[in-house]
Order: sequence, then C-alpha cells, then structure tokens
Amino acid sequence: MRTLLLTLGLAMLLPGCSTQKGQVSAPVAEKIPHVMTLHGVTRTDDYYWMRDDKRQDPKVLAHLKAENRYTQAYFKPLKSLQDGLFNELTGRLVADESSVPYQWHQHSYYRRYQEGSEYPLIARKGSDGVEQMMLDVNERAKGHEFYGLGGVSVSPDETMLAFGEDVLSRRVYNIYFKDIESGAMITDVLENTEGRIVWGNDNRHVFYIAKDLQTLLGYRVYRHELGTPQSRDVLVYEEQDDAYYISLGKSLDESQIVLFHESTTTSEVSVLDANDPLSLFKPVLAREEGHEYSVSKLGDSYYILTNWQATNFRLMKVAIKDAADKSKWQEVVAHNPNARLEDELVLKDYLIIQTRENGLTRIKVMPFNGQKPFELSFDEPAYVLGLDVNAQQDSNKLRVFYSSLTTPETIYEYHLSNPDRRDLLKQEQVLGGFDASQYRAERLFVTARDSAKVPVSLVYRKDKFKKDGTNPLYQYGYGSYGYTVEPDFSSSVISLLDRGFVYAIAHVRGGEMLGRPWYDAGKLLNKKNSFYDFIDVTTALTEQGYGDKNKVVASGGSAGGLLMGAIANMAPEKYFAIAAHVPFVDVVTTMLDESIPLTTNEYDEWGNPNDKTYFDYMLSYSPYDNVADHEYPHLLVTTGLHDSQVQYFEPAKWVAKLREVQNKWYKLDDKVLLFHVDMDAGHGGKSGRYRQYQDTAQEYAFFLSLLGMTK
Repeated sequence: MRTLLLTLGLAMLLPGCSTQKGQVSAPVAEKIPHVMTLHGVTRTDDYYWMRDDKRQDPKVLAHLKAENRYTQAYFKPLKSLQDGLFNELTGRLVADESSVPYQWHQHSYYRRYQEGSEYPLIARKGSDGVEQMMLDVNERAKGHEFYGLGGVSVSPDETMLAFGEDVLSRRVYNIYFKDIESGAMITDVLENTEGRIVWGNDNRHVFYIAKDLQTLLGYRVYRHELGTPQSRDVLVYEEQDDAYYISLGKSLDESQIVLFHESTTTSEVSVLDANDPLSLFKPVLAREEGHEYSVSKLGDSYYILTNWQATNFRLMKVAIKDAADKSKWQEVVAHNPNARLEDELVLKDYLIIQTRENGLTRIKVMPFNGQKPFELSFDEPAYVLGLDVNAQQDSNKLRVFYSSLTTPETIYEYHLSNPDRRDLLKQEQVLGGFDASQYRAERLFVTARDSAKVPVSLVYRKDKFKKDGTNPLYQYGYGSYGYTVEPDFSSSVISLLDRGFVYAIAHVRGGEMLGRPWYDAGKLLNKKNSFYDFIDVTTALTEQGYGDKNKVVASGGSAGGLLMGAIANMAPEKYFAIAAHVPFVDVVTTMLDESIPLTTNEYDEWGNPNDKTYFDYMLSYSPYDNVADHEYPHLLVTTGLHDSQVQYFEPAKWVAKLREVQNKWYKLDDKVLLFHVDMDAGHGGKSGRYRQYQDTAQEYAFFLSLLGMTK
C-alpha cells in the first residue's frame, strides 16, 4: 500500500519527520498523561486534554483542523471519484418527491420537495383541493450551515402551526408558532426544548419538554399559554430519576395528553385530560422496576402492551378506572416466547397487532365485530413492515409501509372490511435505471461460536455475483439498545451492488431481531456477544463464498461505531477497511462521567462502572482502552464537533492512540487512518436532503479507492 499512498501525495510519517513539498503529514497529538484510578486499576489517558465542552479551546480546535487538512489531502486526488459518487447517489432521487397525504380533521397533510431544494415544504389541502403552504423549511434554513427541523404540530382547530428548529446540531430546539391563514409568525418562542409540543384541546395551551443544557436530558415538562412570555410557563412535571427519558404524545382519540417515562428496562405512562389543560398528569400505573408498558385508549378502556410475566410482551385490556390494578387486567393477546409483540393500533372496530417472529414482522387484524381475523402477507425472504400514519381512530382503513433490500419503500392501504382489497398508494421511485429484477436478496442464519443462530440479510446484483469468494463484501451492523436494523431498501447501496459488492446486515445480539431475549443476550455482561456475532458472520460469509476474505469492508455508527472499534481490536485480520462513524469508543471513561449526555440513562444498557463487576467487563472490550500493538485495517473515522450523543473527543482520542500504533507498524503495512471532523454537524451528520449524501460518497470513495475500484 506504500506506493498508493505516495501516489496520493501523502506521507504517513513518524514523529519528528519532515514533510516533502506539497505533502501533508498525519497529525501527531501531544501526550499529556492524565491518571485515573478506580477499583485498584490505574489507567493513563494521554489524550484526555482533547475534551473541551465549550468547543473553544484553540489547541483542541487546531488539532481537529489539522486532522481535517490531512483527510482533505488524502481525498483531493479522489475528488472526481467522490463527486461522481455524490452525483450518482443524488441522481436516484426524484426532484419533486412528496409524501402520501393523510387525513386529519378537515385537511390532508403532506410534505413535498421542489427541484433542487434541500428541505421540504410542509403543506395541506382542504376539501376544495387547493394547496395551502404552511412552512417552507428552505426559507427557515437560509443562512444556517446546519438546520434540523423538529416536531411539526397543528392546533386542534387547525389554525396554528408549531415547529421546532435546531441550528447547532446539538438536538436542542427552539419552538416557533405561526398563524396558518395569515402566514404571520407570532411572538411566542420556547427556547432550549426537545423540539416538539402537544396541544391542549383549548388551542391555547401547549406542553413541551425543557432540556438540561449540560446533560442535554429532557427532564421538565412545562405548560405554556400562547401570548405569554416563556418565563411565565408553569412547571407541571419534573423527572427526578436521571436514568429516565421522557416524551410527550396524545391519545389517538385526542382526549388525553400522554407523558412517557422510559429507562432501558422500566417504563411508566402518565396522562392528563386534554380538555382540561390546567389539570395534572397522573400515572396509569406507577413504575415498577423491570416493568415496561404502553397504553392505547379506546372509549373507557386501555389496551396495555406489557412485559408483565411476558418476556416478549402481551396485550391486556382494562377499564381506565381500574388500570392501576393488574388483577383486573384481561388478556387479549397472549405471550408467545417465540414472537415479540412489538406494537398495536386500536381503531374503533379493529385491533391491529404487529409481531416479529424468527426475525420477520407480521401484522394481524382482529375485528371487534365478529369478522374473521386475517394477516397481511408478504413473500420476500427479508423485509421491513410497519404501521404507517393512521391518524383517525374512527377508520376502517389501515396504512402500512413495506420495503425490502430490493423493494423501495411502499405505502399500502388496506380496506379492513374487505381483507382482499389492498390499494398501492405509493412506491418510492428510484431514478437512474434501477430495475429490481436485477438484484437478489437472501436471508441466512450463521452459527456463532456459542451455537447461537445469527440472522443475516444480504443482497447482490445477480450478474455481478459468483459465490466463489471473489466478490468484495460490505458488512454493516449495530447491535445495541434493542434497536433492530431492518433489511429495508437503500438507493445508496445500489452503487455498491452495481460494482460487484455483496451487501450484508449482521443482525447481531443486542438488537431485537429475534425478540427480547436476543437483546438481553447482547447487553451489560453479555455485550461481547455483539462483537463475536459480527466477526463470526464475516467468517461464515467468506467461507461460504459470499465474499473475498481479503476484500471485506465494514461500517457502523454510534453504538455501531463501538462495534467497529471492538472488531478492529479483536479480529483486525478479517477486515480490509473499516468506517466508524461517530463511534462510542471510550466506554469506561464516558460511563463514569455523569455530566456527559446519556451516561446515567444508559447504565441499564452498558452497566455502571462504579460497580467493579461492570468496570472490569467494560474495560475488557472498550476500544480506546484496548488499542493493541498490532496491524489495524484501513480506518475512516468521522465525527461532528457538536455531537450531543457521542462527544467528538472520544473518536479524537481513539485516532490519536491508534496513530501511535500505526507509526510503529509504518514500514510493515502502511495502513490508512483518516479522521474527519464536521465542524458544523452533530450526531446525525450533515443536514439537507442532498448534502447528507456527501458523507456516504466519502465513505464509498474511501473503500473503492483502497480496493482499486475507481473505474
């Protein structure tokens, strides 16, 4: 690889070496020992100084900018490749894309794009079919390097619009209000919020969650009266346990404002009468450690989705007045140890339940009127299916979204009184000559080292795939928080498939692809299973001929970036190159610091390292603490300076430590190590419909150039 690097005009130099004219050397960070001792273990962090919560330290910023210059120099010779990929990726987008309108009260609401615009227009139509523009997000985004639109909410009488804005990429929003008919902004502004409001039915009072600006946790619920200053807002709830997230919503019949309290393992639901916004929130059922539940209201009853005596959840029914008495709960859908009950929708005449069995989602319709229950059927080997916008409880229609690795997102509407009738409302159009028949998806189960069966979803282009171990393999994974990476369609992936890649998703433990036990088997003291599963999938796919063992690239972000850091330490020889985006890599130090956003909320996910058992286990896999003296794959690491989820200094320190090892191995392997810091973005990367593809183009150019696939 040395010749490639010199061709690109780079010299990966040892400390103290000078650069040649026109070349940029890899930044070598200063080492300032910071000693930390806990549980009899002393750790020395030479790069702790890179943390600057205010993002203003000249020394830190200078180092990050040096990393960016180095990365920019690397990509400069690849500009035509990267630009070509960007044009290819964005060229598949329909310029005037619009969402499927949904009916709410007297209007149908939707979003649409204008050709060349980065942000949508929020609009609606009444019975006359005339479009009424409510918000041009492009206008609001003007002058901002980053723009994030929060929640958009219309008042019950449909006269007022509320919307949240984040222009710093810290997920801290200001909420603004607009008179829809006149188009005039009103003077009310709610600062430092979670970004969305819920309306009281008087159209005058709204509820919102305020954020702690240090931890960035939403912990207080306020009631605001339109026309009054925020300083007069009334605190109606304050979360005392910082292990909980809170969020607001409204019952489908709009009679209750709902406050959700959720930790990793416990939840609680409180409600307030939406017709009496001056009343108080009252819990449906007081929180009990380990009990997770949610409620759906129908008339005088609650349908309660609960894990009480049901690992994979079950559905119960109870009169609202008796909801706090579990002895009066009546079972509607029983617990199934082989299927996770994921969601329910309660309409006036129908109960719809969504389950996941053996990794596949199923939706069943159970009429209340004696009509025979029926199930929605799909026949692809791997797909994603879910409930779409169903905004009216008094409806006999059901909207679902469907997608697969070869099928663009599709919106269907079922006529529940006629199970045989299904209307296709829309399928995402993919430009650029995409033909689904040219591609094939497969679903496999790989046997992990402890005999667990790990689901794998993969896709390839038929005429480019040989199954002889010669195709490059792109493997993606996440594996935390019970979040399931769905095998849905991505137009970006086509650029890999058309170049002969096999694209694979490893549904490792830590997600919920195989139900709640699959999640439990990849968290806390089982976390390493996520890493082992990913590595074992790589081994199996290459052994079975799906990919060339010398051309395996891997990618993951956030907790998936932790996964990337772990596999780079544990099995570097199996990966040619890795992209780690906003990676959570300094696990122990972060989880010991309660001032960092998310720390206290996530003790139930990772463990609390103040407990020696968890400290020792986390220390055994934390990527930053386990950087080893061995060859690493080529690495592209990215972050955002304003990331509120994974602070920029985690990957910054990790890269600095990796460079020490890289320099030792310089004459042997010449591996590329790049670190890109978006100085304007946060956890989600660039904002904007088109700009977000710049990050994808960068990653693809990195992999393709290293593999010599630049044509």
